[in-house]
Amino acid sequence: MRRFNQSLFAVLFAAVLAACSDGEQGPQMMAPEVGVVTVNPVQTDNIMEFPGRVQAIRTAEVRARVDGIVDRRLYVEGRDVEEGQSLFQIDPRELKAELNAVNASLARARATVANAQQDVKRFKGLVADQAISEQEYDAAVARLRTAEADVAQNLAQQESAELNLSFATVTAPIKGRAGRAQVTEGALVSASGATLLTTIEQIDRVYINFSQSSSDLLKTRRDIAQGTLEVPELERIMVSLELEDGSIYEHEGHLDFFSYSIDQDTGTLAVRAEFPNPDQILVPGQFVRAKLMAGVRPDSILVPQRAVQLSPQSASVMVVNENNQVEVRSVQLGELSNGFWRIASGLKGGERVIVDGLQKIAPGAPVTAVEVQTGSAQQSEPVTALQNPSSNDAAESTEPSDGETLSSDEEPSAEEEPSAEEEPSANQEPSAEKNPVSEEVPPSEETDVERGE
Repeated sequence: MRRFNQSLFAVLFAAVLAACSDGEQGPQMMAPEVGVVTVNPVQTDNIMEFPGRVQAIRTAEVRARVDGIVDRRLYVEGRDVEEGQSLFQIDPRELKAELNAVNASLARARATVANAQQDVKRFKGLVADQAISEQEYDAAVARLRTAEADVAQNLAQQESAELNLSFATVTAPIKGRAGRAQVTEGALVSASGATLLTTIEQIDRVYINFSQSSSDLLKTRRDIAQGTLEVPELERIMVSLELEDGSIYEHEGHLDFFSYSIDQDTGTLAVRAEFPNPDQILVPGQFVRAKLMAGVRPDSILVPQRAVQLSPQSASVMVVNENNQVEVRSVQLGELSNGFWRIASGLKGGERVIVDGLQKIAPGAPVTAVEVQTGSAQQSEPVTALQNPSSNDAAESTEPSDGETLSSDEEPSAEEEPSAEEEPSANQEPSAEKNPVSEEVPPSEETDVERGE
């Protein structure tokens, strides 16, 4: 009888183990859900970005045009000046003396002219009476002409002396912002050395200088020839600016110069755009990014930035094939705009690109594709969190039950916490609700054995 009981117990124990092993296997793992977007060709603007520098539209170097000592600086450094405004005063005393000497020479020449005119007038009548020879008359006429030439020469010297005297007061040649003074009071300046006094830059309009590589130019021309890029005939190609802090400059400019010769040292072509600068936000030498609106692309494939996996050598995306399996697809990227990559090659219209759930899939794995909106990158984050049940279970485990909910005013004291733990006494048996795994199972097995017995 005892052997029979032992055999029956062994059979029941094997059955229990088989049931446990079947329970561990459970149902087959379901395919995880992933968020996908179906890409379709759309028309997009062909925006080309270039780093550039700001240049003043007019720059004037104010230099000394006469020799002398600087007496005063007549402007405020770093302020706007008007055309013709006085900037420096050079000592004019020596220049005035030169002008006075020229004036004296001019007066002497004019007196000589007057005397020569009288001689010619008298000799003219004497020649008619044959009182003097014609040779003497011709000599008098020559002296008159020489005196008139001396007057003309002295007039030119007078004009030069007056001009030099005016150069003693250095004025602004253009309207703009005057820079720092390069000389101080008491400095000796020279016209022959062209001493630099200051610099004036006009920045109510500015130039943006940037360059395009010859390879990019060839690629653009190839795209136009193949029809993947449509460039309309425009009188002005508009350009926008992105400042150093990432903000967009409020005024648009236009392309006004494009060089057709390639720099042999850099292999680039010089390009220039003109921008209005009424608030003088742009200053010479400032770094900006120029965005050139160069036509449209009629059949562009756009993919959200978060769906593209980048590596130092290549870029790739995960797609869901017609068998609902994950495939890795190598792609060639175009430009990035507004959070979307333009795919130059590697994708075609109608394919499903995975944008959410990339962390829980592998190439070749079956998945359940769910179409998602791509309005913003933040919309996919809550979806990913909801698809992870372990995170919800952990969150629920930390929440108090209905019976343990406490108000903000009632907090358990340090004395009450041990009483809650000591609630079941030593003489009381735990209830079935608090101990779901009780010791009644082995007795049930024994009862079955006894019944079999």
